[in-house]
Amino acid sequence: MFKELDPILHSQLRLAAMSLLISVKEAEFTYIREKTNSTAGNLSVQLNKLKDAGYIEITKQFKDNYPQTLCKITPKGIDAFEQYVKDLQQYLKVG
Repeated sequence: MFKELDPILHSQLRLAAMSLLISVKEAEFTYIREKTNSTAGNLSVQLNKLKDAGYIEITKQFKDNYPQTLCKITPKGIDAFEQYVKDLQQYLKVG
């Protein structure tokens, strides 16, 4: 009856990051850190887990001589997020 929720997305910080990226498609690391009220270290670990799953792409570059890390949601990430939402809705319908 209940589908197993995606363990990659079933983490508060990873889900928050994916929710942000779903709406903006691409964001700087600092933007995600501020919006999620996360530490840089924890966010970095969680974003790498999303990257390893193929849900986001991480690009490191320089902008005005400062390092810049961009995170972009992938088509696989969009599909996974949409499926996660559908699966979660099934939990809410029971009763």
